[in-house]
Amino acid sequence: MSKPQSGKTAAIVSYLTIVGCLIAITMNMEPKNTFARFHIRQAFGIHILFHALAILLTYTGLAYLSIPIYLFYLVIWVFGFLQVLNENTKPLPVLGKYFQQWFTFIS
Repeated sequence: MSKPQSGKTAAIVSYLTIVGCLIAITMNMEPKNTFARFHIRQAFGIHILFHALAILLTYTGLAYLSIPIYLFYLVIWVFGFLQVLNENTKPLPVLGKYFQQWFTFIS
């Protein structure tokens, strides 16, 4: 596994927004860093999940559930971001291992 410190900047950028995630993907193209790749996949999953749930809630008329969704997003975002700051590669609870499997196109 690559040194976490060399991929830490790309990993941090990936958690900022979905656009930050796309920027981090390009930052990690050469040289590839496994620490950054792990966190880019986690952050991409967090952002995609949030946007998918927001769209679903909007079109189903369940907009009153937006506060719990925002809280859920905030909790998993903070968990992931703290993992970067602590230079850990612990996947998010429940979904983290799936994010690593589903987003293999992020290399």
